[in-house]
Amino acid sequence: MFGSKLEVNTLAVEAGMSVSAFHANFKAVTSLPPLQYIKNVKLHKARMLMIQDGFNAKTVAYKVGYESPSQFNREYKRLFGMTPANDAIQA
Repeated sequence: MFGSKLEVNTLAVEAGMSVSAFHANFKAVTSLPPLQYIKNVKLHKARMLMIQDGFNAKTVAYKVGYESPSQFNREYKRLFGMTPANDAIQA
């Protein structure tokens, strides 16, 4: 599930809305645009997999749907304030 690609167009169709209406309603409820929300959920899942299950950053990057471990590392650091490797060590 976390590794699958979610597209806003598909989510909008499933919700019976236009893309712009879906985006506006989603942001009103979550305070985040849909893609940012999805990214945050994936990064939180990745963190849990590293801390609880002992997976390394490269493995969880692929498990949650990132094609590039370096992109995963950048976005992880942006959200959590440290690299995945440093976060796993501190946990």
